[in-house]
Amino acid sequence: SVIPFFMSIKDKGVLPITDPRMTRFMISLEQGVELVWHAFEDMVGGEIYVKKIPSMKVTDLARVVAPEAEQEVVGIRPGEKLHEQMIGAEDSYFTYEYPEHFKILPNINDWGTCASRIKDGKLVPEGFVYASDNNTEWMTDEELQAWIDRHNNEIGKI
Repeated sequence: SVIPFFMSIKDKGVLPITDPRMTRFMISLEQGVELVWHAFEDMVGGEIYVKKIPSMKVTDLARVVAPEAEQEVVGIRPGEKLHEQMIGAEDSYFTYEYPEHFKILPNINDWGTCASRIKDGKLVPEGFVYASDNNTEWMTDEELQAWIDRHNNEIGKI
């Protein structure tokens, strides 16, 4: 995570930003565990569960961690992505939306159309993509600060 990195160098007065357009999803350990438990209770086999979580801009995170620090654009590194993508357009045909998550059903044996697997889910539109840059939920500076304060014990431990 970039959070412990920013925290470790914030006193230097300059935080490196690879690209000011960069976005990321934010998930806590607790949210991840909750999704795993839900998957254990709900799954039949072969499904992929994707938690609905907020996005943030890396520049916003840098400003929250070190409000007085300068942000220096250093360029994207090899293999680094501008945005995280959890669900690609190719999966939209078998992806169902629920209040707290998405479920991608396996594309075998008509499992993707099986009512007992779909339950109360709603099929996402064809071409749907769930990525950190097109998310409908974004963290404000205040929410980012509260998230960091609340999860300070977990940051950098995993």
